[in-house]
Amino acid sequence: MYFLIEWIQSLLLIISAILIIIAAVGLLRVNKNQKNVVYARIHIVGIFDMACILAMIALGHYILAGLYFIIAPFAAHAMSYAYFKTEDDLNNSNIKKEITDEEIKENPFLHSKEEVQDLEREEFPADKKADERFSVSTLEISEDD
Repeated sequence: MYFLIEWIQSLLLIISAILIIIAAVGLLRVNKNQKNVVYARIHIVGIFDMACILAMIALGHYILAGLYFIIAPFAAHAMSYAYFKTEDDLNNSNIKKEITDEEIKENPFLHSKEEVQDLEREEFPADKKADERFSVSTLEISEDD
């Protein structure tokens, strides 16, 4: 009986190793210029998740495998949703592509790329630190406002 359990555990580990190799090859072969490449990669990583769950079951970590089985899809969904909301301009038309000059002038926390590059190129006397050219400001808000 013990031999049968060891044989099943070994078989599960071999299957998970094969899945990991297949997923790794697939992850490396995904074309970087393809549409929706981030979603394709997240989908491929799901195979890694299932292989890890099989390996945990084979090693006798049933509770950990169960937790991972529940948590991994939530993590993948959170990553894909965050990408969709912030960077996926192909599928999400609500993403603002560029900030206008008027918005930069109105908001004291926004600076144009050229302005930051000019600050980085400036030379200061040896007695001053380079970090002193940047300042952090705070805004006080009263309850009346």
